[in-house]
Amino acid sequence: MSKDRLCKAIAAIDQANSEDPTKEFWQGKEIPKELLYSGRMAQWLEKLDPSPTESRQIAARAQHIRRWMVSREDYPAGREGYLRWRTHLYHFHADQTEVILREIGYDEETILLVRKMIGKQGIKREPDVQLLEDVACLVFLEYYFPDFAKNHDEGKLVDIVCKTWKKMSEAGRCAALSLTMPPELAGVVAKALNLEEKKFDGKTA
Repeated sequence: MSKDRLCKAIAAIDQANSEDPTKEFWQGKEIPKELLYSGRMAQWLEKLDPSPTESRQIAARAQHIRRWMVSREDYPAGREGYLRWRTHLYHFHADQTEVILREIGYDEETILLVRKMIGKQGIKREPDVQLLEDVACLVFLEYYFPDFAKNHDEGKLVDIVCKTWKKMSEAGRCAALSLTMPPELAGVVAKALNLEEKKFDGKTA
C-alpha cells in the first residue's frame, strides 16, 4: 500500500512538472525544465541517502513543483524583492504538494513533514530539512552553477559559493568537493572556501 501510494505521489508530481512550458535540452532530448530539475533532485537524494523515506522522496521531487507559475518579475527588483519571491515560493510549493498528497490519502504527519522540508523550516537543526537543502545545493553546483557563472563576475560567484557552503552540512560539503568542475569554476570554489576558512579562523582565534 505504501509503495503504491508513493508511486502515485511521484507520478502526480512528475505530471505537474511536465507541464512546464520552459524546456531544456539534456542528453539530446528536450525536457520540461522543472521535470528535469525534479529528476536531478531525486538522483542526488539517492546518492546521499540510498534508502530515503517516502517523505524525503516526495519533498525532493516537489522542491520546484510548478515554479514557473510564480514569476520573479512579479516582485520588485533587488534583494528584498528576491527574498519575498523566495518566501512565497516555499509556501506555494508546499501547498501544491499538499493538495496532491491529500488526494492520494497521505496522513497528516507525512504532509506536515513534507511541508517542513519544502519550506526549509529547520536548516542546520532538522535532519530531513538539512538533507533536502544539501541535495538542492548539490544540484545547483553540478548542473546550474556553470550557466549562472557566465553572467556574473568572480566576486559575485565567490559570494554565491560562500552562501551555498554555509547552508550545507559536512556530508553535503564532502559531496560537493567530489564534483568535477571546469578549472575556472574550481578556482572560484577554492577562493570561496579559502575565504570561509579565514572567517572561521578569525572567529575562533
